[in-house]
Amino acid sequence: MARRNDESAESDAQAREAREALQRLNDENALLRAALADARAQLGEAEAVSGRDPLTELADARKFRGELERVVSQAGRHKIPAALISVDVDDLKAVNEGDAALRHVARLLKNLIRSSDIAARNGGGAFSLLLDHLDADSALDTAERIARCVADHPLDLGHAQVKLSATVSVASILPGDSVEEVLRRAARNRERVKEF
Repeated sequence: MARRNDESAESDAQAREAREALQRLNDENALLRAALADARAQLGEAEAVSGRDPLTELADARKFRGELERVVSQAGRHKIPAALISVDVDDLKAVNEGDAALRHVARLLKNLIRSSDIAARNGGGAFSLLLDHLDADSALDTAERIARCVADHPLDLGHAQVKLSATVSVASILPGDSVEEVLRRAARNRERVKEF
């Protein structure tokens, strides 16, 4: 009988140890699941921010390049007109509130383009807009509207308003163009507009 009690006590102890080990594993699994959920959330946030300029929340130059490649390819395959509009904020260094001015111009640009268009900040005070399904005349009208809008909507600092201006140029995206040809044309047109 004593032997049976010893065996029963030993069996109970083993069962208790097994339950405790199983509970530790369950606790560790719960911690791992929580860590995995946290890592997935952080990855989702990183993906959402990826390709975005942190100051203006517009596309960054790398994302813009990818979109430009897509639109150039589409224009070549389907003969769909498109345009690249360059917007350079004038005398940004003279504006004490440069970051506020960039955010302000970014908001104006987002409001002036269609949801299917792409707006990007290239660095400094340079922005690019990629507008597909847009012929050359419509692109020029859009560029003029952008320049007027920037000039007509000063940056409101609460205690003062700062007038801004922008140099805006257009480069059409033509069937058969390469990305490099479009970028060279955009740079040439930007310099021509700045000369005037």
